[in-house]
Amino acid sequence: MASEETRAVDTRTAMSPTERDTPAPVGASETTTLEKGPVRAWATRLVVAGIVLSAVNLRPAITSLGALLEEVRDGLGMSGSVAGLLTSVPPLCFAVFGVMAPRLARRFGPAAVVCAGMAAIFAGLLIRPYAGGTAGFLAASALALMGIAVSNVLMPVIVKRWFPDRVGSMTGLYSMVLALGTSLPAAVTVPMTHALGGNWKLGLAVWAVLAAAAVVPWIPLVREGRERPAPAARSAQASAKAQAKAPARTPASARAAEEQPPLRITRSRTAWALAVFFGLQATAAYITMGWMPQIFRDAGVSAGTAGLLLAVTMVMGVPLAFVIPRIATRLPHQGPIVLVLGVCGLAGYAGLYLAPAAGAWAWALLLGIANCAFPLALTMVGMRARSGPGVAQLSAFAQSTGYLISIPGPLLVGVLYQHSGGWGLPIALMAGLMVPQMVVGVLAGRDRTVEEEAAAR
Repeated sequence: MASEETRAVDTRTAMSPTERDTPAPVGASETTTLEKGPVRAWATRLVVAGIVLSAVNLRPAITSLGALLEEVRDGLGMSGSVAGLLTSVPPLCFAVFGVMAPRLARRFGPAAVVCAGMAAIFAGLLIRPYAGGTAGFLAASALALMGIAVSNVLMPVIVKRWFPDRVGSMTGLYSMVLALGTSLPAAVTVPMTHALGGNWKLGLAVWAVLAAAAVVPWIPLVREGRERPAPAARSAQASAKAQAKAPARTPASARAAEEQPPLRITRSRTAWALAVFFGLQATAAYITMGWMPQIFRDAGVSAGTAGLLLAVTMVMGVPLAFVIPRIATRLPHQGPIVLVLGVCGLAGYAGLYLAPAAGAWAWALLLGIANCAFPLALTMVGMRARSGPGVAQLSAFAQSTGYLISIPGPLLVGVLYQHSGGWGLPIALMAGLMVPQMVVGVLAGRDRTVEEEAAAR
């Protein structure tokens, strides 16, 4: 795969001067352009703010629960198996609702869908501790996770459309902030709950405030999009200007500039490899977020320290999630990165099995490195498709299929834990899944695009 900068030059060379100077707005077609000047400047700044605030809200609903899972189980009378089901709800919701995201984005625009997603996260986090009983808790959690699911899928689309020449750096920023939003609740939920009088319901509900803030930057973008001329009119205006100013295009560049029809994405072996890779890394991540504090607590580590250990695991993604995408976009094959992350994961699981308390901080660090397969997967989504519509299809397919694959993992860990009375079998399962993750990750990292494979088969 050519470098990020080379791809940007090739893409922009195929555009007219008008198209090169003006980025496509969120929710518009590939040929749509924004007006130059102050409008474009403030809109771009709002998009960056929206990406950052949205990313920080994509995991607190999960990691804040993981830190207080024992208290929630006691408060709601959950068994280990039901708690395992609770940790499987996130990938289930991501699979079911994530597949709807491209269609919703075409109908309402990505900005509007993400704005609604942030509002759903706010409502779900505020309601779930007080919904009453396990069923109400699960339903409110599903509402928040629905908002997370559509935002998960649309973030790579927004990055590709607004920053086509900075996919690696913007994906790194988004992934870095997402890692921060994952680690912060894990670290502070327990002490914050103690400071609030030990009320676990209030300790979970307080994260709704952060979600409310994420709604704000998307509102002007949605309103601004509605006030503009219809997409067809804007496309016609842009096309007329391009024909007047641009030199003649070659047939190849003209075809590249046209909006591509929907891909038959299931024909692409790379899309399937990326989906399985996404699913296996998600399995590891949700097992870690849902159960790792309990593993340490059962080994004799205090609840506060167990939360900090989970935070260490998550915070490793802050620097690495910024570095790994930038490295990945400069490599022709991302397989070596996949292998390094996988080896770190195997070492971390071995440590959890042999000496969970004695080497707790080391295992947390190693598993934190392994969890950076997530930003790598997001980066490969942007690299394995040429166009914005292609990225949207691949992102929805890889994430929805991947999250379906990941559903049984956390539930199976809960069942094995309850029936075996220890963590030996669950940890063996986690380590065993890391091997196929490395294999399919190497396949997904090959230098090819889904458009090529869908057309060739």
